[in-house]
Amino acid sequence: MQSAIKLLDQPTKYMFFTGKGGVGKTSVSTAVSIALADAGKKVLLVSTDAASNLDEMLGVDLSNQPVAVPNVPGMFVLNIDPGTAAIDYRARVVEQMGAQTSDQDIALVREQLSGACTTEIATFDEFSHLLSQGGAAYDHVVFDTAPTGHTLRLLSLPKAWSGFLEGNDRGASCLGPHSGLKMQEQLFNQALAALNNPALTTVVLVARPDKGALGEAARSSDELRELGLENQRLVVNAVFKRSNLNDPIAAAIEAIGQQALDEMPASLRQLSADYISLKAVDSVGLPALRGLLSPELAKPTTAATQTRSPLEHHTLSELVAELANDERGLIMVMGKGGVGKTTIAAAIALGLVQHGKSVHLSTTDPAAHLAVTLNADVQGLDVGRIDPKVETQKYVDKIVASRAPTLTDDEIALLIEDLRSPCTEEVAVFHAFSRVVAQARTSFVVLDTAPTGHSLLLMDATGAYHRQMVREFKGDSDHIVTPLMRLQDAHYTKIILVTLPEATPVSQAAALQDDLRRAKIEPFAWVVNKSLLATDTEDPLLRARLDSERKQMARVADQTSHDVIVVPWTAEPPVGVAALKRLLD
Repeated sequence: MQSAIKLLDQPTKYMFFTGKGGVGKTSVSTAVSIALADAGKKVLLVSTDAASNLDEMLGVDLSNQPVAVPNVPGMFVLNIDPGTAAIDYRARVVEQMGAQTSDQDIALVREQLSGACTTEIATFDEFSHLLSQGGAAYDHVVFDTAPTGHTLRLLSLPKAWSGFLEGNDRGASCLGPHSGLKMQEQLFNQALAALNNPALTTVVLVARPDKGALGEAARSSDELRELGLENQRLVVNAVFKRSNLNDPIAAAIEAIGQQALDEMPASLRQLSADYISLKAVDSVGLPALRGLLSPELAKPTTAATQTRSPLEHHTLSELVAELANDERGLIMVMGKGGVGKTTIAAAIALGLVQHGKSVHLSTTDPAAHLAVTLNADVQGLDVGRIDPKVETQKYVDKIVASRAPTLTDDEIALLIEDLRSPCTEEVAVFHAFSRVVAQARTSFVVLDTAPTGHSLLLMDATGAYHRQMVREFKGDSDHIVTPLMRLQDAHYTKIILVTLPEATPVSQAAALQDDLRRAKIEPFAWVVNKSLLATDTEDPLLRARLDSERKQMARVADQTSHDVIVVPWTAEPPVGVAALKRLLD
């Protein structure tokens, strides 16, 4: 019998699903696991998302030991909690620091080891056991995420096992002292060999018909291919086809998706691909999960498609009016990639100008189209641009130049790879931001992104920031600042969290809020962008999905004491002054 998708025709023993947050990696990997078990295979699904709703999806309590999935004979699920794995890893590293290490140094090392990169390494440690002896009892082991190229490159370098970084308390190291890896060298090498064996391992790139998601998949594809992971496939999830030809919202969503597919990067076009249609219901419960891979569109229920009025909501213009009650201040618009934070930041800046305020907008938008448009057309708005790649390269060059004279070529290679981490970019952009933050003493400054709580604590941990910068930059202390106290000051700084009304983006924003609270920074308000609930769409499939959006709105409301701000999905892309003004109507 022909498989529901081509991916199931010749599945390898190990399958890693990777892709941008919110594309449906967990849903697709779970549906694939169920299909394999239904075909008589013994399958282990490995979840690594601490905020996953996999327990709700499958009706099973997750554990760090394999648990049988009810009503799916042969399927087991194992949950690796990255946070717990990272705690264990940190404990191993600290244990090796020695009794003579000061409490101050231990505190700094703990903060260095609290970043995303350390969590990735610790999670890969867990993967490694399953890629060697741990997966022997199963026909297939399916991972709902994959290690990043940075993680794999780091582990592949010969000096990664030398303990070279032990005692290092400088720079933006994502690993800090990582001699704890030494004991795992043989295991990790076996895991890397399994990953690079196309007869054993497939990397499944999951995306949506969205330019950002496909671009992320293409970057992952190129990066992993360079590391020898050649056996790749593409799954495009949630492909929407309208059924109401007269609905402008449905027409725009379909057109945007089709354009993204038409302009798919060349590296993805050469991959074998499966396309999964957008379904009327969330992937919760076995019937929905078994139906996810079906080529037929799920039929919306009559109740779900009944005409309802658009959601009554608090608007972006209300938020701007509230912010404009102050005479000056720093407004940081934060959110994961793809949620529209640059658009929201530009709209807020434009709204403040309309209230008669003097505003500096600093953007990290790579295309800079908003910066160019606003800079040309809006009086009273000063627009600057921070290029993360340029800032990161400048930062890396300074670190390498200061340390290279005492290092071997292998040690320099490891240092450079260590500095290619996302943590380094956060720190580098933080330095650039610190140069404009002071302007908020006399006017409004709107930043379209911001450092995470981890970056702020890393810089300020145990008072080491000033000493670190003096060491690194040899006395050039004119621009050394520690802005943590300003960001903690609710009168000086307002943090705006932007999300989409979908499960994964809301979970990511909640995790970001927790991260900020670690640094004693309390977000001011949440903005839910691109809401279909706030529109008057009549497309049956889109209307059927509104119940899911209502659940996410309720989750957001539980996260904040401020009224939730909602921005409706618009058929016209919000680019340029006129379109941004309409977001404020």
